[in-house]
Amino acid sequence: MGSNMAQHLMNKGHQLVVYDVFPEAMTALADKGALIAQSPADLAQRCDRIISMLPTCSHVRQVYCGDNGVLSGVKTGTLLIDSSTIDPNTSQEVCRASQAKGAVFLDAPVSGAVPAARAATLTFMVGGNAAEVEAIKELLLCMGKNVIHCGAVGSGAAAKICNNMMLAIGMVGTSETLNLAKRLGLDPKLMTQILNVSSGRSWTSEVYNPVPGIGENLPAGNDYKGGFMTQLIAKDLGLAQSAATRVNAPTPLGTLSHQLYRLMKNNGYATKDFSSVYKFIQELEDKK
Repeated sequence: MGSNMAQHLMNKGHQLVVYDVFPEAMTALADKGALIAQSPADLAQRCDRIISMLPTCSHVRQVYCGDNGVLSGVKTGTLLIDSSTIDPNTSQEVCRASQAKGAVFLDAPVSGAVPAARAATLTFMVGGNAAEVEAIKELLLCMGKNVIHCGAVGSGAAAKICNNMMLAIGMVGTSETLNLAKRLGLDPKLMTQILNVSSGRSWTSEVYNPVPGIGENLPAGNDYKGGFMTQLIAKDLGLAQSAATRVNAPTPLGTLSHQLYRLMKNNGYATKDFSSVYKFIQELEDKK
């Protein structure tokens, strides 16, 4: 996600300073003109606008608040934009730490997965002061097509975990439906055609279909490699469940999806794209 977003910024004429724990990720961008930082603190000393894309809450805390983190080198007035999918409380915690250093922090998670990151069609869900959100809109539109102000810091993260819970539920539903259709003797491609002109139509049936050979350039057609890893959707569902518990919101389908993706993660699917739930459901049936 981050490498694609960075490339679009460079294509729009922005000079980048990049940092990643994987040197090869930095080298790939350096070959295209980016400058390499030695640490998050070093990067912060050289930039006045910083965008982060990280896997988990603990990574965000470490990159911003840890030893040699962004906040140890940040300049007053720097805009900090975190596009990670994390708990709203973590966004608010890092925001307070940023304010103490004179920096401005906004949470701006994205929707659209890797295909949208490649195509610069991401949707940004942004939490922060309205004037600050407006100030970064032009920058975000270099990488996406929608910027939606959700409210105060933390509201972007809240919107994202709600969206990803719906995404997971939809993918499970699409996979169950197409697996059932196949076992009833219907061609999954034909069933997908029917879904996409009927009331069962969804993003997971039309844009990110889980059946190999139906969509073009999708993880399903590449042994479910690339895309949005199962271990990450399981993490996001865990965030949604924690939030639901905190506010006493019933989420029965979210709970079941979380259990299913955790089961997949522990049975060889952790690094497979989350659409591999279609294959996992097939294997469950085949084992019976």
